[in-house]
Amino acid sequence: MTDRSFLEWPFFEDRHRELATALETWCVENLGTVDHSDTDAATVALVRMLGEGGWLRYSGPDPEAPAPLDVRSLCLIRETLARHDGLADFAFAMQGLGMGAVSLSGSSGQREWLARTRKGAALSAFALSEPASGSDVASLATTAVRDGSHYVLNGEKTWISNGGIADVYTVFARTGEAEGARGLTAFLVPADTPGLEITERLEVMAPHPLARLTFRDLRIGADAVIGTPGEGFKVAMSVLDVFRSTVAAAALGFARAALDASLERVRARQLFGAPLSELQMVQGHIADMALDVDASALLIYRAAWTKDTGAARVSREAAMAKLFATDQAQRVIDKAVQLHGGDGVRVGSVPERLYREIRALRIYEGASDVQKVVIARATLKNT
Repeated sequence: MTDRSFLEWPFFEDRHRELATALETWCVENLGTVDHSDTDAATVALVRMLGEGGWLRYSGPDPEAPAPLDVRSLCLIRETLARHDGLADFAFAMQGLGMGAVSLSGSSGQREWLARTRKGAALSAFALSEPASGSDVASLATTAVRDGSHYVLNGEKTWISNGGIADVYTVFARTGEAEGARGLTAFLVPADTPGLEITERLEVMAPHPLARLTFRDLRIGADAVIGTPGEGFKVAMSVLDVFRSTVAAAALGFARAALDASLERVRARQLFGAPLSELQMVQGHIADMALDVDASALLIYRAAWTKDTGAARVSREAAMAKLFATDQAQRVIDKAVQLHGGDGVRVGSVPERLYREIRALRIYEGASDVQKVVIARATLKNT
């Protein structure tokens, strides 16, 4: 059983501990029933299950509620889901990321979509990255030209999670109010809008629904603008500021799963007439893994607690959490593969699955090198 003593840390309130306990029970009872042989179908099924279970109400909180956003809850949910099923974590996260802009900045009409995604009745996607614009958001090239009461979108997006199966996309395009980051706008685009094409489905080593999108003279009403024209970069960063900590939490869930599997392995496996766990070298690996897990958790829940207690921005804290937790989870999982020996690279084993799952987290929503830039700039500015 995964160590749960961290729930007693002062970052958490009783409602967080109750949430973690309830979700743990739900995961054990439900996630083993989903067939993953068809990734698209599995993702849709998981979204529906999460909606029916009530968990998606955390993914895109009602902006009019007394407490519209609780990052600690988001992190606890992603950590728990990732520990049980990486695709379940993906399904939850994309509902939140895709509707994050609407939750934080959307109009009352746009929130009708939020109501659907919170129930699992619709899938959402966040369309920001482009073939020549990933980490450098300010250089994106997709354009949205004003034409009376409409905008006309042209361009391309790639590596879009839920691409091809989403019902609605949050799309970022250049509207030209100013140069660079100050000339971007966010739009809410239903998937059936004429001019939106799924150009390519992308296959990756840990199966997730991903696609390249093309916009060809797509016309959308001005009421599709999320927030204010020209403020799209701020909208995007406000969403990533929240969800970057949750990526770290997903990595933590993978790391805990690797540690759990390793503890079971070294206790059961005999070598030279004794359990592996009695070898000092093995104990050293276990100590390193436990240290990396706890240090990651401290950074993650510090960032989440800081945001929940009123900080306007947590870019530095979130960047530290994501950088450290994703990098250390990679180390923990690699040690788990080593401790499992040949079984660690057998297709379908827990370490092999985790080994494929973790690598992408060091790239998306801000690659590790980009997080170092964020941390360095914040440190230089504040000291």
